[in-house]
Amino acid sequence: MDISGIASSFIDSYQLSAMTASTAFTPSMAASGGSTDFSSILERAARIQNNQDDSAEKNDIDTTGKLYELCLELETFLVKNLLNSMRNSVQKTGLIDNSYAGKMYEDMLWDEYAKDFTKNASFGLAQQAYRQLTYS
Repeated sequence: MDISGIASSFIDSYQLSAMTASTAFTPSMAASGGSTDFSSILERAARIQNNQDDSAEKNDIDTTGKLYELCLELETFLVKNLLNSMRNSVQKTGLIDNSYAGKMYEDMLWDEYAKDFTKNASFGLAQQAYRQLTYS
């Protein structure tokens, strides 16, 4: 089987999680005159995803619940890991000493940075995790 056959069978069998059965592209759509161009399929999926995200964001997330707080903690953890990876790639300046207390202070400082980034930056990881946990 050539690469185009593999790609077309993959696209035909792949279902976007945000698309419902009534809006998903199927081979019968191609037979009935629907567009089979990959870019048009991708644009259609993006439009459907944007419409569903707008309505879901307004109605579905309870930001006062314990589950959402835990999702925020998960996002904070992921952001802290990202910041630690970035921090490890930079040379130390000597501003903070290498003693145990200095390392603890620096780690707590980066914990607070991660909390602030999560609170103010709106990465959306907590909302996605919340939706995934409530709908699956």
